Amino acid sequence: MGDRVWKAARPDVEAIVAGRHGDPFAVLGRHGGAAAPVIRAFVPHAEFLDVIDGDGEVLAQLERRHDAGFFEGVIEPWAGLADRPTYRLRATNRAASWELHDPYSFGPVLGPVDDHLLVEGTHRTLYERLGAQVMTHEGVEGTNFAVWAPNAARVSVVGDFNAWDGRRHQMRKRVDSGIWEIFAPGVGVGTAYKFEIVAADGRLLPLKADPFGFAGEMRPSTASVVAKIDDFVWTDDAWMAGRIGDHRRRPMSIYEVHLGSWARGEGGRFLSWDELAERLVAYAVDLGFTHLELLPVSEHPLDASWGYQPIGLFAPTRRFGDPDGFARFVDKAHTAGLGIILDWVPAHFPTDEHGLREFDGEPLYEHADPRRGFHPDWNTAIYDFGRAEVVSMLAANALFWLDRYHVDGLRVDAVASMLYLDYSRKEGEWLPNEDGGRDNREAVAFLKRVNELVYGREDGAITIAEESTAWPGVSHPTSAGGLGFGFKWNMGWMHDTLDYMSREGVHRRWHHDQLTFGLLYAFAENFVLPLSHDEVVHGKSSLIGKMSGDHWQKFAGLRAYYGFMWGHPGKKLLFMGQEFGQWAEWNHDKGLDWHLTAHAEHEGLQALIRDLNRVYRGSPALSARDCEAEGFRWIVVEDRDQSVYAFCRFGEWGDKPVVVVSNFTAMPRAPYRLGFPTAGRWREIVNTDAACYGGSNLGNGGEIRAWAEESHGLPAVAEILVPPLATVIFEFDGE
Repeated sequence: MGDRVWKAARPDVEAIVAGRHGDPFAVLGRHGGAAAPVIRAFVPHAEFLDVIDGDGEVLAQLERRHDAGFFEGVIEPWAGLADRPTYRLRATNRAASWELHDPYSFGPVLGPVDDHLLVEGTHRTLYERLGAQVMTHEGVEGTNFAVWAPNAARVSVVGDFNAWDGRRHQMRKRVDSGIWEIFAPGVGVGTAYKFEIVAADGRLLPLKADPFGFAGEMRPSTASVVAKIDDFVWTDDAWMAGRIGDHRRRPMSIYEVHLGSWARGEGGRFLSWDELAERLVAYAVDLGFTHLELLPVSEHPLDASWGYQPIGLFAPTRRFGDPDGFARFVDKAHTAGLGIILDWVPAHFPTDEHGLREFDGEPLYEHADPRRGFHPDWNTAIYDFGRAEVVSMLAANALFWLDRYHVDGLRVDAVASMLYLDYSRKEGEWLPNEDGGRDNREAVAFLKRVNELVYGREDGAITIAEESTAWPGVSHPTSAGGLGFGFKWNMGWMHDTLDYMSREGVHRRWHHDQLTFGLLYAFAENFVLPLSHDEVVHGKSSLIGKMSGDHWQKFAGLRAYYGFMWGHPGKKLLFMGQEFGQWAEWNHDKGLDWHLTAHAEHEGLQALIRDLNRVYRGSPALSARDCEAEGFRWIVVEDRDQSVYAFCRFGEWGDKPVVVVSNFTAMPRAPYRLGFPTAGRWREIVNTDAACYGGSNLGNGGEIRAWAEESHGLPAVAEILVPPLATVIFEFDGE
């Protein structure tokens, strides 16, 4: 046929073989008219290449133009390919013969709308478009890979399916958005893959994991894994419907858990999602918690980061199993009546070479200026909150966990580091905003947007901020000028009260206001009272270790403190192990010291938490007006000489009021004259000094009677016994 005009130019052939062609789809695949199309393919190791039909009949033999495996040829009209949208190839060499679909024979999956929404930053479901999407495309099963890398000269997807050869699945660039995509026929669930990227300056970068990957390999391996996560059959419809409503007026008692060290299996192995669903869910339900809060479950390379340096934002960690396993875990929790809150980390990301840092050879996800793009404390990169595509990815990630995994809430980590441009930086190390200020307005706008998206769903999902400063309105609606979070951790309350409890009883009178000061601002935000993981590591001691006094006093003090906390306005959070008084600091490399629960004082503390949660969930006055000043009234606030505190809690009209009294010395106080909001019988529903908890068993015999006589500004009065180092809680009995 002579020197045909259909032959690819030699520079194009060389560029394809070298993996350096700017537009491989312009060369490879099917081209030309329907009457006699040209087929070009790159199949390394093939010596002969045939175009075949569905029955394996040869339609044409392609000519080998390059020894590396570049073939091309014309399909004559009589071969009948004109009516076929796809074709197959049969490759042969001296050792083997194999068949394949040509990835360059398929059209794009993504459309212009995807480009527009990404660039605009308003694509709410990017996880349905980017990453590895298992699908049937043009009648063929496979996976569409799509990744954002606008500065790259070439992007390929590589894996075992192409011998990790970046020349074989060079992707199509969508110029408008900088997204690269390719449909890989025959690639399915369980396939490990990464992206091979050539930077604009010609550098071949380290292989990158998929920013939108739904699963990852078990560390220390770092590849992404193709997973299908949109076909799980959920059984939690009743739970999802029931969670809708105002969570500020509901009991919320949160058990914070690091899944890798709650418990371990034989040989120190991690428990699986299914084992955790059986053991952890049952345990939390038995103790009466309303929610599990999980330290980040997003895929992360380093165990010691506890998950707070994630790389696979869309992938539940492989440490405990596959994505379906995580879905089963959430489903099991919901059917048992337990909500799931995830710690979510949009503030920063690690600089591991397979991650997001300089993803396409230049700063992309991170801010280009290190004064805004690098965190000096954690040696991590900081997202560029001013870039629409980055904001779109992070916002989509927040919605992803709520959508695909039915998660009930997101606790957003390190919010303070996002709000302030000078956070943990010295003078000259930070870049002011356009008005010379220190507030990060781009991050503020991002946080507001995420909260608006979450609460705009109106399906009962919540957000909680870990925010340690006096930034105003963290948990106020964005329409009122707030950041829009549902709740905020009360870090000030935690630090003040723990410092108080660490002091000897005789010295507490001089620090009395450490337990009262929090009520001056208790209703400025919707607060969670956190006794979190950060307080029991790095030499800070466990909670039981922080308590002052001898062995008995430590347990009595911790019980009294828990009683005070459960009576205090604010939702509750307790880190694992502190419910039974673990002596050792938390160690992420091993399970909790469960053997301690065989000892009476530890078992008693565990029983107290169970009863506190039962009372908390059963007495609306303890939760219904947590976020309203009208739900609280001091009775005794200045008895510093005896270190006694007393206050009332009120619910809605018709709810029984509750009175909480705490004594933080080792001396019983009796008779202690105390005002009550109404005369009649009051049941003693909690006494942390009860013998069943390990106490001295002093108390009020289960009830007291208040008579009509003004005291402490209230219309009734009673004389009670306040046990040593104890909290007693009374509920009006209706007489």
